[in-house]
Amino acid sequence: MALSRRIGKIIAWLVATIAVLIAAVVIFILAFDWNRARPYINDKVSQAIGRPFAIEGDVKVGWRHPVGETGWNAWLPWPRFSATNITVANPDWTKQKHFATLDEIDFQVKVLPLLAHDIVIPAINLVNPSVYLERLVDGRNNWTFKFASSSGPSEWKLDLHDIQFAKGNVAYSDEQKKTDVQVAVDTLGQPVPIGDVMKAQENASRSASAQVVGKEGASRLAKQAEAAAASEAAGASAAAASGAVGGSDTVAQGASAASASAAVVASAPAASVPATSAVAVTPETKQVPLYGIGWTVKGTYNRTALSGSGKVGGVLALQDANRPFPVQADVKVGDTRIAVVGTVTDPAHLAAVDLRLWLQGASMAHLYSLTGVTLPETPPYATEGHLIGQFKRNASVFKYENFTGRVGESNLNGSLTYFAREPRPLLQGELVSNLLQFSDLAPIIGADSSASKAKRGDAAQQPSDRALPVEEFRTDRWNAIDADVKFTGRRIIKDPSLPITDLYTHVVMTDGVLSLQPLTFGVAGGTLASDIHLDGSARPLKGRVATEARHLKLRQLFPNVKTMQTALGEVNGDAALSATGNSPAALAATSNGEVKALITDGTVSRLYMEAAGLNVANVVYEKLFGNRDVKINCAAANFVATNGVLDSKVFALDTDDAVINMDGHIDLRDESMDLNIHPHTKGFRVFTLRSPLYVKGTFKDPRVGVNAAALAVRGGAIVGLGLINPFAALIPLIAPSNNKPLPCDELLGHMRTQPKAPPAGQKMTTSRSADAAASAISGAKRPTATKPAPVTSPSSETAVQYKGS
Repeated sequence: MALSRRIGKIIAWLVATIAVLIAAVVIFILAFDWNRARPYINDKVSQAIGRPFAIEGDVKVGWRHPVGETGWNAWLPWPRFSATNITVANPDWTKQKHFATLDEIDFQVKVLPLLAHDIVIPAINLVNPSVYLERLVDGRNNWTFKFASSSGPSEWKLDLHDIQFAKGNVAYSDEQKKTDVQVAVDTLGQPVPIGDVMKAQENASRSASAQVVGKEGASRLAKQAEAAAASEAAGASAAAASGAVGGSDTVAQGASAASASAAVVASAPAASVPATSAVAVTPETKQVPLYGIGWTVKGTYNRTALSGSGKVGGVLALQDANRPFPVQADVKVGDTRIAVVGTVTDPAHLAAVDLRLWLQGASMAHLYSLTGVTLPETPPYATEGHLIGQFKRNASVFKYENFTGRVGESNLNGSLTYFAREPRPLLQGELVSNLLQFSDLAPIIGADSSASKAKRGDAAQQPSDRALPVEEFRTDRWNAIDADVKFTGRRIIKDPSLPITDLYTHVVMTDGVLSLQPLTFGVAGGTLASDIHLDGSARPLKGRVATEARHLKLRQLFPNVKTMQTALGEVNGDAALSATGNSPAALAATSNGEVKALITDGTVSRLYMEAAGLNVANVVYEKLFGNRDVKINCAAANFVATNGVLDSKVFALDTDDAVINMDGHIDLRDESMDLNIHPHTKGFRVFTLRSPLYVKGTFKDPRVGVNAAALAVRGGAIVGLGLINPFAALIPLIAPSNNKPLPCDELLGHMRTQPKAPPAGQKMTTSRSADAAASAISGAKRPTATKPAPVTSPSSETAVQYKGS
């Protein structure tokens, strides 16, 4: 009994002591001035992060009943900590004093988990957080902290459920990227489903496309995108069904992922489907991705104006690697606009992306400063498609799948894959244009107008007196990436006088060397195929071109020339040229090599031939009484290029009615021409002027006419003989036959040898085939011309004359 009383007293004293201790602790906590602990807290945090940390305002600890708890837990108060005016200092080399500032932070901590060394914080509330990020040219940055090393793992574990804030700001200055931007961040108020954001972004992006490629172009682009999305969704559904029937777990999982991706892509174009119903739901979380934070950005990137806005998921969603993190952005950099909607897997480590991507801009070449991908100059463009990718160390892969686009007035479809690899990344894919405006290809080589250049931001101006583009290739970018891309232009819209129907090229770029193997055009019922090799690793650029023209129909080569519409026969030719220079004009001005062309059996309008011979009476006769065709026995041309000067070694056309040859040269250095055409009729002709023609001037301003000196000699003879005898004045206008057919077999045999070009930068030597062909022509025997009068006629000397080397 006495023992029981003693135990009872002991227990009562223990309870009383504990109660007193608890009361003392509560009184101490409530009464203690926690500001006295600031130096201790500041010092410990500063040591931990290796950077000065300071709480400059009040530190408070209070007790509050938790919100949302039920049962007896609702009666147990939790401590609530708060502090104001918090700063984290920057290194002394930065422009700003503080790395981060915070007006206030407050949070509650669950009590009972503390007994198990678990710090459970339901939410942290941040008031006006600001962060300043800076990097110098030498690579130093202020976001790398030197955390204090720990002797072992901590016994305490932090469990943070949510981060809440009203407004925040992030400033970023990067001297390496020449970037200076400010980002304002705020909560959205309530979560927004990804489908709603997808639909809104689609409308905004297509409105932007209309501003770039016009309303009609944007409408056609939208139809292309809807068709592509429907096709992709159908393909993904078929794959999923196939995987389910086959019973293969691997196939089924891949089909499910593809179906989910296609659903995201297809959600925007499918107007009949609510935006939220087509959103991919991940099997791991069974959750639709929601946006919780909005942001806006302004400033400069790579010294170019930058502005935009977007949305992301909640901050704590970044911690869940299995939970798709939603992202949305609509950013304009200079004249380029980029918009994305989709998800990022494991955003803390950037494992993968699955995005709908829209692009618009003045030229695709401007994407280089943003992406590092080398693309050609183009007219204004707009594209939309599906971007998926996986981030791996030195082996990341991104695919822009089944995208559709408008480039100028042309459409563009295809898929591109980007491989991150060493020493250079690789861009691979296939592009198709079902309707290609030929003029949209001009910016690729700088052949567009000055207005077009100004629109795409190119300062280079094409001189008004030059036809060949002087804009330089940007070979400094060729070493940034390798490429293996095939392009097909199925139908080309062009000027009616340009007999081009389609286009195919295989673009290969390796280690700064650009090759088009081949570049093939459908021309006049035949093909014009070139192998182009441009070595951009050298300065100046070294180029080689080999071209084959096969089965070009005479009639189709001159679609607007009426006299050629009854012509038959084909043109075949070859060219081999080498050059150095950093623009098309510079390459032409240094070109060396050979150009050959042949016309095989065919016919041509006699009227055309008679007009070329200036046979006045026969032209009048044909105009009054009709026309007939004459047979082409043979025709050949051989130009030899030496340091940019094309010399006519051989130019001969033999028909039943006439022989025409040409001499002179074409100077590609100043784009001038100095050619003389010598027509020689066959058979007896009355009222013929038989005077040489000339082609002079420049490519931009050519001049064609009759050799005035020769015509003046014959005119003087007419006047002189007319004074003696009016009938004698007709003698200079009468031309007897003074030509034999050219040795066509021998000539064509020489011309069929392949043209050659020296290595780039070396001068062209004498072409043996050109000399042999010229010898064959000059060796053709002819009867001596009968002189009707002692008046010398310039064209009554050699039947076919040409200028040698």
